[in-house]
Amino acid sequence: MPPARRFLPSTTALRALEALDRLGSATAAAEELNLSQSAVSRQLQTLESQLGVEMIIREGRRIWLTPEARDYATEVRGALQKISQASMKLTVNPAGGSLDLAILPTFGMRWLVPRLADFARRHPEVTINLSTRLMPFNFATEAFDAAIHFGQADWPGTQAMRLKSEAVVAVCAPELRREYSPAEPKDLLRLPLLHIETRPEAWPAWFAAHGIDGVQVTGTIYDQFSTITQAALHGLGVALLPDYLAEQDLATGRLVRAWGGPTQSPGAYHLVWPVEKSRDAALAKFRDWLATQTEEEDSLPR
Repeated sequence: MPPARRFLPSTTALRALEALDRLGSATAAAEELNLSQSAVSRQLQTLESQLGVEMIIREGRRIWLTPEARDYATEVRGALQKISQASMKLTVNPAGGSLDLAILPTFGMRWLVPRLADFARRHPEVTINLSTRLMPFNFATEAFDAAIHFGQADWPGTQAMRLKSEAVVAVCAPELRREYSPAEPKDLLRLPLLHIETRPEAWPAWFAAHGIDGVQVTGTIYDQFSTITQAALHGLGVALLPDYLAEQDLATGRLVRAWGGPTQSPGAYHLVWPVEKSRDAALAKFRDWLATQTEEEDSLPR
């Protein structure tokens, strides 16, 4: 049985509600929607009347949503994004479908993109759209079919496929190692340590792997490997870099190993997707193909 008409408000009214919740003012919502403030107000009044629920708090010329309406707006936002995503897929590739994939910038560019030509040859009917995201997100509020992320396979409401583990090496500028001359792993605690935001446990895990537990690790935080690499090159501290990223700079002498060799990182790279997307045809083709690319002995492309 289809839902009652009163529970299917117009998209214009729902967009007005979502914009007011996200932007915080009717003026901003009106500007984004290319409507007048009075038109936005009328759409919200119509929505209240249709649903029979008070959703708007009015004080003079200011309006804002009730707590219940904010919760409703969050659900509406996800629904509008799914409608937009479905429409774009139908328009861009009506025959084979498309896959909206979130990727980590460095791993995505180094590992996935060089392999995509093979997928395109095998499945020319599928369009893959890539966007970078550094941290896990809520699939209900981000219009992605899947994501490639690093960590544990414990993203709520999702399924995952392990792609590859990661080994890191502690590196720094040659002059920094000469200045501090570390003689054993714990000596690195005297050096400035550089942290990557997506690997909060990287340094504690590195010290634990070298028999040093329960240390208090401090230092500066960077959001991407590209910036933390530059910081290490300029002598700002010691960075834990994936071995494939450090290889070239180590070979040229721009970086040196602060101590030891590659150490296994906690966690791994995974393909993650929402449970409700499991039977999506484009995702299934991509997932099946990606499963052939995940051999541990297969080195990352340089």
